[in-house]
Order: sequence, then C-alpha cells, then structure tokens
Amino acid sequence: ENLMRPLKNYGIACMSMGFLIEETAPVVWRGLMVMSAVEKLLRQVDWGQLDYLVIDMPPGTGDVQLSVSQNIPIAGAVIVSTPQDVALLDARKGAEMFRKVHVPVLGLVQNMSVFQCPKCKHETHIFGADGVRELAKALGLDILGDIPLHVNIRETCDSGQPVVISQPQSDA
Repeated sequence: ENLMRPLKNYGIACMSMGFLIEETAPVVWRGLMVMSAVEKLLRQVDWGQLDYLVIDMPPGTGDVQLSVSQNIPIAGAVIVSTPQDVALLDARKGAEMFRKVHVPVLGLVQNMSVFQCPKCKHETHIFGADGVRELAKALGLDILGDIPLHVNIRETCDSGQPVVISQPQSDA
C-alpha cells in the first residue's frame, strides 16, 4: 500500500512532519498545504490497530484546528495551557471553537503550573497560579492534570525517556 511507518517508542506510534523534513528546515505553509499534510499523516501512515489517535495541534483557532475538526471525526479535545493570562485567552478561544463545531471538550491540562527549586524545594508560580483551574471552572470543564515546570521532565523528554518511564515513582 506504500504507507509510511510511524516511529515507535515504549509501544506508542508517532508521526510528525518534523520526521519528514530536514531538521533545520522551517515549515512555512498556508492552510491548504497544512491540511494536505495532516491528511497524509492520518491516511498514509500504517497506524495499525489503534486505541486512540492523538493529534497535537498548535494553539489558536486557525485553519489547522478548524479543518481538522470539520474533516475528521473527533471524539474530544483536550486543551493544554499555562496559567498565564495571555495563554488563557487562547485556551478559552480554543475551547469555545471546539464547542462551536460540536467537538466535546474533555477538559483542561495546566502545564508549567509551578516551579520547585531543586536545591531548596521552594515553589514559585512563574506563570501565575491556578489560571487554568479558574478557566475550567468558568467553562464548566474538568482539570485533567497539572504538569509542573521541572528540570527532570525536560531532561528525560529530551533524552527520549519520559519521566513516567525513567522515574515512575517521582512526584513529577
């Protein structure tokens, strides 16, 4: 069938435009080209038997989000945001866009919720505290998780061993 094979790590298949272009090449495409690429990633990849297909989209309510939500049957959307006011504006618009196109919003995830100093353990809310929690309450949505800003999360992800694999007992 001449299908692309996704990369696999820890039993999870993954495909990205980043795998198909040179590492330093920018992807400077308009909406139609982006949607064509998304179609290829969905329909021309040997996904095998899937339990779930997660599509990571950029923030906002542009061509990509609208095209995906109108052309692909979506069981639900998860909105990920930092607690920062500016990011919350985009998160709210994203949630409202999905609702408008009849895609259920499953909940919100608060990313970079708190930074804990690795030496003294003092916690600092660099991007603000509980912004996503307040947005979830205003929208009548659940909080699905809080992800701290933690050096171990960054280091383990960069090394290809997510913290849930490399340090499964850690708080992170």
